[in-house]
Amino acid sequence: MKILIAVILIILVLFVSVYAFYGGFIKLKCKIEKQGGETIVYENVTGDYKQTGVVMDRIYYALLNDFKIETYKGYGKYFDNPKKVEKSKLRSEAGSIIEENDISKLSELPQIYLVRELAEKKVITTEFPYKGKMSVVFSVMKVYSALNNFAEKNGYSDEGAVTEIYDIPNKKILYRKEIVKK
Repeated sequence: MKILIAVILIILVLFVSVYAFYGGFIKLKCKIEKQGGETIVYENVTGDYKQTGVVMDRIYYALLNDFKIETYKGYGKYFDNPKKVEKSKLRSEAGSIIEENDISKLSELPQIYLVRELAEKKVITTEFPYKGKMSVVFSVMKVYSALNNFAEKNGYSDEGAVTEIYDIPNKKILYRKEIVKK
């Protein structure tokens, strides 16, 4: 019996440690800010949001290996609420944010790549630490409810697309929720 209790305690301590390491106990601070202006290379994606990571990686490596454009920030925009829209019909965008000094190289890209500048506008923002792919899982569990609660508390709808920016050098995920009036 003592061995079983010890094993359960070890598993519990491991779980709490992993949860804490990946930001599970972080207190999120949401605010309204004007953000945007970045240039992105992206693809439109329809279906399960889980596939956006593969698309981000594919674009990152194509830009790096084929066009010598190194990017440091991944980009994903999620238009639909997966609790309200069938998984096969979810709409998103996934890609990379282009560094200022590489924007001139974008004219060399074939037309299969979509390129645009993100609009500068007021959005609800927050951030979450990035310490690896598990950070994404823990952030989704916390961030979306925090963004929706902030929107509701400030008189906005919980609808609206959410942009995620994976800022690898600064080890954080930036979230931008579009403001939609009720």
